[in-house]
Order: sequence, then structure tokens, then C-alpha cells
Amino acid sequence: MAQSSLVPSPAPFPGHGEDAGLDLSGISARTEAQIIARLLSPEHEAWADTLAKVGNCAHPVRLHGGSTTIDTASGEVLGTYSSESEPLGSLHVRCGNRRESVCPSCSRIYAADTFQMIRSGVTGGKTVPESVADNPLVFATLTPPSFGPVHAGPSKGSVPRRCKPRDKTKLCRHGVRVGCMHIHDEHDPLVGQPICPECYDYESHVIWQWWAPELWRRFTIALRRNIARLLGLGTSLTALAKVATVQYAKVAEYQVRGAVHFHALIRLDGPKTDAGFAPAPEQVTATTLAQVIAETVAAVRYEPPPVHSSDPGRVLGFGVQVDARAVRASRRPDSPESELSAEQVAGYLAKYATKSAADTVDTRADTVHMARIRQVCREFATIAHTQAVWARSGDPQGETDSPYLLIGKWAHMLGFRGHFSTKSRRYSITLGQLRRARKRWQTITAKTRQTGEPVDLADLEAQLLADDEDETTLVIGHWKYIGTGWQTQGDVALAKAAAARAREYDQHRAHTKHQ
Repeated sequence: MAQSSLVPSPAPFPGHGEDAGLDLSGISARTEAQIIARLLSPEHEAWADTLAKVGNCAHPVRLHGGSTTIDTASGEVLGTYSSESEPLGSLHVRCGNRRESVCPSCSRIYAADTFQMIRSGVTGGKTVPESVADNPLVFATLTPPSFGPVHAGPSKGSVPRRCKPRDKTKLCRHGVRVGCMHIHDEHDPLVGQPICPECYDYESHVIWQWWAPELWRRFTIALRRNIARLLGLGTSLTALAKVATVQYAKVAEYQVRGAVHFHALIRLDGPKTDAGFAPAPEQVTATTLAQVIAETVAAVRYEPPPVHSSDPGRVLGFGVQVDARAVRASRRPDSPESELSAEQVAGYLAKYATKSAADTVDTRADTVHMARIRQVCREFATIAHTQAVWARSGDPQGETDSPYLLIGKWAHMLGFRGHFSTKSRRYSITLGQLRRARKRWQTITAKTRQTGEPVDLADLEAQLLADDEDETTLVIGHWKYIGTGWQTQGDVALAKAAAARAREYDQHRAHTKHQ
């Protein structure tokens, strides 16, 4: 990889200020040539306009077609649109990928929406009343169990730590020294790798990963039952619904060993109402809720179906490292000595939601450990398909409905098939509402530019976040998919550099605003 001659040298890329350039360091000579060709192309201005319209998306979806906007009350045609009017002759639409490694621009929007969704469930806003902040709230981290010792990275504090000092003389049954006296930094490729690959239980790792969503589901059910018991209602979920409801926002994050763990904000509300945010029962405080959560996590169990006839039985559960802490304005979940704000909590989960897969699956994808996990996923899928063939041929050992038939399709995600960001229905506003509000805002600002009329701020939020039933127009479209992505890697590099430049400029403006 060659250093691009397009980058100012020797000063480092500042990333701030209105005159800062794009950071194109680390690109190949071929990509650099493609960038130069784009800048000199007669279509450069049209391409730049299109890039701006999709917000510097790295892999936009290209469509041909058009749409007609109709007034639902009168049936009047309010306007028409054709993709032929676009600078490049086709409509480019954001890819919407949440992963930062794939599209920094779209992942940034996803993180911003996740931030607003989580924050409104903590402090109110975005159709959520501020009184929700009075309800008990807990920040919980649910981890996977151990599948074998792995090399440990640096601690979160400033004091370096040795990897496995207590076991420095112990040997495993394969003759490998279990202890490790090294001090690994976070970029050390050994971090997260098994100390003895032969001892590491890869099959249990994959099976736990596959059933992690089921463990979370069982946790939420058991938590409701335990709260009902605490309130003297037995274990009846029906009785609990008349008194209290459990709401949450959850994200999954990969550990460096390739196993997911869950970060969640769990809130206790009162009974269901039309608004959905009633006060919680007074006898349950945030501290009490944290204790119940910790006890519930420790007790959750699930016995999954075996992969094959000789597969040993397993009982799955969460790891012993359970962190459930009451959220207070003066404490941070990951550092009790530091202060916590609602923005910090929302920022944590929004960051995890966009970086969880990219940081581990992408950056450590070439390690032997990750390759072994993916291999086990494919082996399980092969066994399941073989059993299906046997079943169709009449073999009694066959099984046509094995739950592991599709696990091979999730090998690239190390066997995890769950959503990386989820929430209960009444935790707060939905991501769909936020996306719809963004589209409405674009329509409002476009109309303002055309007519010159100022935006009415009196009921703007209510207008942006109104339900679909309140829509007064109908848009009928006919579209044909052309493809995804830009023409060259040079275009992609420019899009990603422009997205980074926009993010850094926003950070610069925020910094100067608070000075």
C-alpha cells in the first residue's frame, strides 16, 4: 500500500476547520489513479452532487423509475418525480448499513438514531414524557460463559496487567502452559486467542452463540416473573401487567474472543396505558431492580437440542460476570467513580450498536481462532443437512427440522443470528419514527427553499413524529433495481473520506461552540 500523493505532507491530517482536506492516506496506487480520474472526469460535478444527496454513503443503492404524490383527501396529483432528472440519470439511495466498517456515513446516522431512541427512554423527549426519568433504571451487562482460557488484553484502568499470572506454572492436558506473564496491549493479535486451541470448546462456543437470543428471551420472561414475585403477585405475568411493565433497550457487542455479550438499559414502568409510561410501583427502587436482574441472570438456563446423536447434552446460561447497576446522575456504569449523564449512557449503547460487529468480525477475521469458529458453524450446518437427507430417505436417525440447518449462513457472524440493537415496544420512540421524521424534515425544508416561507416551529416536533394515519398525501412509486455501490474503489474511498471529513467538522463545530 502506497502513501497517496494527494495527502498534504508531512503535517498530519487535522480533520478540523473549514479548510481541512480529505484524508486519503493508505490508499493503493490503483485507487489513487481512480480518484484522479474521477476528479478530472466530465461527470465529476454530477457525481459530487449525487454523493452529497446520499450524505457520502459508501455503497448507495441505484434505482430507475419514478413516483407520483397524491392528496388523499381530494385525489389531486401534487407532484411527480422521475429518476431521469437526477444528475447521473438514476436515483441513488443510502445503503442504510449500520456497520461503520462498511459505510461510515450510514452507520453514523444509525448511531445518532439509536442515541436518540435510547436517550428518550432515559430522560424523555421525542413523544416520551419527562416523567419517565423517575422510574427505576438499570444498566446491565450479560456476558457469555468461559469456553476455555484466552489471552487477556489491558484492563480499563491505566495500570498495566499481566495476562494470566496466577497460572504461570500450570500445564493443560495437552502440555501447554496455561499461564501467560506477558502484558498485552489492545492491538496485540494474541488478545482473545485461546491459550490452548485444543482445550478451547469451540462447539459449545458456537452453540451458545446460536442460542444467545433464546437466552435473552428467557431472561426477560424470568425477570418479569421475579418482579411479580417481589410484588407479592406470585409468578403471574397477567397480574404483573396490571401493576408494572419491564421495558428495555439492548445492544449486542462482540468480545475479542468472538463471543457476544449484551448491554441493556432496563426500566421498570407502571401498568400499560395509552401513553405507556406510567410511574413504577414505589416498592421497587433502582437498587432493588438491579438485585433482581443479577439474580435472574444467574438463574437463566436453556438445554438446546443436540447437533447430532452423539452430541453431549449441554445446559446453557450466562457467564458469572454479571454487572447490573442502578443508573444515577452521578455514576457511570463502567466507572463508579465517574459521573454519568443520560447522553453518556445513550452514547455507549449507540457506539456498541454500530461497532460491535466491525471491531471483532472484520478486524480479527483472519485469525486462526475466528476461522475455527466459522468452520464449526459450517460443520454443524453440514451435519444438519445430512440428517435432513437421511430423514427423507427413511433413516430413523434423520431429522428434517433441525434448528441448525441455517447456521452455516451465519458463519460470517460467528454463529450469532440475533439483532444487534433491539428494544421493547414501549421503551421509547422507534427507529422507524425517527427515519420517517427525517424524511418529513427534508420535505419541509425543500418546500421552504421553494416558497421562501419560514418553517413553523410551534408544532414542528409533533408534525415530524406524527403517526402514519395522520399523513395527508400518498406516494405511489414504480422502481427497478439497477445495482449497489459506486463504479470504482476510488469513488468509495472518496465517499468514506468525505464522510470522515463531515464527522470531524461537526466535532470541530461542537468543540468551538462550547469554548
